[in-house]
Amino acid sequence: MASIHRISTRSDFSRTLKKGVRVSSRDLQLTVSVLPAQWPDPTGCRIDIASSGGPWLGMIVSKSVGNAVMRHRVARRIRAAFDEVRDECLTETSVVVRALPSAVSVSSDELAAQLRKALRSGKVRRLVDTGAESTTTAQPLTGVECRTGAS
Repeated sequence: MASIHRISTRSDFSRTLKKGVRVSSRDLQLTVSVLPAQWPDPTGCRIDIASSGGPWLGMIVSKSVGNAVMRHRVARRIRAAFDEVRDECLTETSVVVRALPSAVSVSSDELAAQLRKALRSGKVRRLVDTGAESTTTAQPLTGVECRTGAS
């Protein structure tokens, strides 16, 4: 998986975990968030989001999964599984996957099946449908001044 498809900043992780919907499977817990396509979006200014190259994947593989070798093995399997199902996600989708300890003994194919099932769940479909509607019907905010990062 290319690095452009990875969530790497704390703010992107936090945004996805706070604003996204949670879906659980046997070995994984997913949090999915759809970013608005407009600038500025109806909820405020999107000044710190680089929105090219999605969907994005972030992983949380804690020490409860195992030692470093086991955690890296699980992370590689999750990345391979996400590669298989990435085409089923919207371009503007952020996905954070939390590996549960049972993920150590699961193959990449089984993880891909669990990811696919979780991404097709009703919660995620409703989120995607409302995200698609908001990008087509929402109007940009007027009179809102966005910070550009330069003072």
